[in-house]
Amino acid sequence: MTSFLFTIASFILALAILIAVHEFGHFWVARKLGVKVLRFSIGFGKPLLVFRGKPSSVPAEAGTRLSEVDQGTEYVVAAIPLGGYVKMLDEREGDVPARCQHQAFNRQSVAVRSAIVVAGPLFNFAFALLAFWFIGIYGDTGSRPWIGQVSESTIAAEAGFVSDDEIIAVGDTLTPTWESAVYALLTDATAGEDVVVRVKDAEGLERIRILPGERLLHLAEDGRLLEHIGLKPKRPLIEPVIGQVVEGEAAASAGLQVGDRVLTIDGHDLKSWSELVDYVQQHPASLVKMEVSREGRRQPVELIVGQVVRGEQTVGRIGAGPHVPDGLFDNYRVEVRYGPFDAAIMAVSKTTHMSLFMLKMLGRMVTGEISFRNLSGPISIAQTAGKTASFGVIQFLKFLALVSISLGVLNLLPVPILDGGHLFYFLVEAIKGSPVSEAAQAFGQRIGLAILLGLMTLAFYVDITRLFNS
Repeated sequence: MTSFLFTIASFILALAILIAVHEFGHFWVARKLGVKVLRFSIGFGKPLLVFRGKPSSVPAEAGTRLSEVDQGTEYVVAAIPLGGYVKMLDEREGDVPARCQHQAFNRQSVAVRSAIVVAGPLFNFAFALLAFWFIGIYGDTGSRPWIGQVSESTIAAEAGFVSDDEIIAVGDTLTPTWESAVYALLTDATAGEDVVVRVKDAEGLERIRILPGERLLHLAEDGRLLEHIGLKPKRPLIEPVIGQVVEGEAAASAGLQVGDRVLTIDGHDLKSWSELVDYVQQHPASLVKMEVSREGRRQPVELIVGQVVRGEQTVGRIGAGPHVPDGLFDNYRVEVRYGPFDAAIMAVSKTTHMSLFMLKMLGRMVTGEISFRNLSGPISIAQTAGKTASFGVIQFLKFLALVSISLGVLNLLPVPILDGGHLFYFLVEAIKGSPVSEAAQAFGQRIGLAILLGLMTLAFYVDITRLFNS
């Protein structure tokens, strides 16, 4: 229950931050360009918190209240945290006094209206830039992109990758961590061209490995890019010693205890924790016989392996975790920190690459080149928010930056009711010399709403399917 509440709280916090960033972009640029802002709202529905800014200098007559136009901007936090909006003075939404018409949104030039509308997505990109820049300055710890195993008959094996290769760069992108290597492989894979990977081999010599672009396009669809390429990260040897037992699962029911060393399973000698995991996963719902060492004595243990569905595969699990000695991973981790200037270059590069990657992925989903199962809906986003928040501020900030980029890209799509749809209307207006008719805009709004509702329904379906198959 505590974990669930933490996930929900993290999700709401993430939404609040990203919505505030986006709407503040509209708000700030509107104010700077002389447009009156009536309300700045985070969320929809019933207001929970309301604060009103300094009112207009226009005096009210004795005994009368200031009109909405003359009052200060109303700042609202509402009950439904799934969006937000900036309400500006607009003659299409009500009467505007003659003295205030120059502050109405609809009276502004196409350039001014476009600047206000595009400011929301641009502030999303700016937030990502600042987040990546801060992470670069502060420093981030990641895993060395050190290859432990190359699977046979895979494109990695064909490209010449071998155990103990360490990935230095993918294309022009330096890859000090596995995270950066995977991001670079993802972005380069969408281009459909051969990907040049620079590695340092076991002897410290630099080598070039080339992955065929035409075979990479569909490998990232289920989030297991490295596995499909044929690469397994190098990991330190973790001995088959029980470090934790989950109550109510097979290991606990069989009497396994923290500190037990699993010597054999069904007669197979075990040298590492990964061997135990592999065997268990291959034997769901099966009776297995173990021999463990407990306090220097060997004793038998029998248990029925549990099972869980992952994607289209059922795998076994016993509900136990390994004992990991202190310092075991020190040689496998690297801290990445940049100076202010280099951090800015990194932030621009990462934001640009991720934006283009997301745009390409959306395009390939629309054309049917990749599956719609790549979509992430509110459930997946909430789970990721909770998970990254539990890992610390830096991981949560990375998550916020990536979602902020997604919001920026999505909002720039030329879909009516989105910012990109409004920009498209303004482009038409600039070309034809007059605004798009209200009837055409209303029709477009209905189409846009239908598209968004369809996408939301699809995202929920994918989320629920993924949840029941996990």
